[in-house]
Amino acid sequence: MEYLKIFFVNTALLITLAYLGNLIYKNTITYAPEQVKKLSWVLVAIFAGWVSSFFGYRLDENVIFDLRIVPLIISTLAYPQPFILILIGVGTGITRLTFGVNEAAMAGVINLSILGFVCAGLSLWVSRSAASLRFKRLTVILIVNLINAVNILIFGVIPDRIYLTEIMPVTLSGGLVLSLLFALIIRDFQLELMRNGQIVRANELLSSQTEELHKNKIVLEERAKQLMLASQYKSEFLATMSHELRTPLNSIINLSQLIEENRDSLSSEETGEYAGIIHRSGEDLLLLINDILDLSKVEAGKLDINKEDLSVSEIPELLALQFSVAARLKGLEFKVTQAAEVPEIIHSDPQRVQQILRNLLANAVKFTTEGSISLNIRTIEQKDGALLRRWIVFDVQDTGIGIAPEKHDIIFEAFQQADATIGRKYGGTGLGLSISNDLARLLGGFITLHSEEQQGSRFSLYLPL
Repeated sequence: MEYLKIFFVNTALLITLAYLGNLIYKNTITYAPEQVKKLSWVLVAIFAGWVSSFFGYRLDENVIFDLRIVPLIISTLAYPQPFILILIGVGTGITRLTFGVNEAAMAGVINLSILGFVCAGLSLWVSRSAASLRFKRLTVILIVNLINAVNILIFGVIPDRIYLTEIMPVTLSGGLVLSLLFALIIRDFQLELMRNGQIVRANELLSSQTEELHKNKIVLEERAKQLMLASQYKSEFLATMSHELRTPLNSIINLSQLIEENRDSLSSEETGEYAGIIHRSGEDLLLLINDILDLSKVEAGKLDINKEDLSVSEIPELLALQFSVAARLKGLEFKVTQAAEVPEIIHSDPQRVQQILRNLLANAVKFTTEGSISLNIRTIEQKDGALLRRWIVFDVQDTGIGIAPEKHDIIFEAFQQADATIGRKYGGTGLGLSISNDLARLLGGFITLHSEEQQGSRFSLYLPL
């Protein structure tokens, strides 16, 4: 009967410790790192085993009967991690030495150490088995109590006959019943801890979702601003385009009507002059239509690239014929240079390469009122990881109005570079750079820009060799 009294006292103490541990956990280490939680669990379990021994039943001066195995059982069910269970078992066994180093104490150390390894094995079964939680609890409680009784029989200092006939029937049955009772009580604490953990995880999830929603809101607001700007730029583009289209059309219509109505009174010189204006207006109109068609083809992915051998030395000659006169009429110096290492032949699309360079040179002439314009052809090597890549570079440099740094990122985008003020002052639709940039990508290259306001610009077309 004394065994049962002491066991009930042990149970009450362990329940009190569990309750206090639950309070401490909720108010101190709920949000602590996982390693701190594991260490706290080990220390509390070992301390609970020591308290059970401290208030245990002393059969004689050295032999103590208690429920020190209960914290190990509960840890197996609540925290099934093998290494932690081994630490709890060995640690609880070592605390037995605080009541005196003797043969019974050493037997206690061996017993709890063995039980620690047994519980480590049981924890693997608990975490992997598909059996019900109730069956797992009953199995763990039964096995640990039985092995505890066997260890005491093997390693203990009590005579086998006395232990088997007088002590084990009471301690084993009492230990099983009280272990079950304690497991039921501790289950409520465990469920509360699980609920607290779920609430913490739910709060963390809500917090992360709120943060994500805030980020998405910022992204949506930014996209809304971009859409508004795009709409504004498109409106400006349409206004500019309608003006650019009407100008040559009006010239063609008015002059052709003038010729028709006054064909008998017009001199041959006047007729030739009007015909020349009509021809130039038609060419301007054709260029506008070609730009729009090229842009739509690029965006639809239907622009064909025909790569063939291209004579690099012919490019400066063709462009010089077209732009040297335009530059001279504005009082500008026009220069073309070519480095010695530039190859004679490259493999690319001649029509598209010349189209890009014409767009760049036309802009240079348009936006430069004094100084010079130059086309420089060179080669360059760049490392791309372990790969060494060679490029042929066409630099178009001018001393014109330049471009503000904040506009460098949008200058190649369709519609956005169509500044209404610039369009009214200098003319044109502003599609040339957008088309040139898309064509450069289709050719396997790219275009870079170096420019500052009132400091001129340098556009560089890179094509792979």
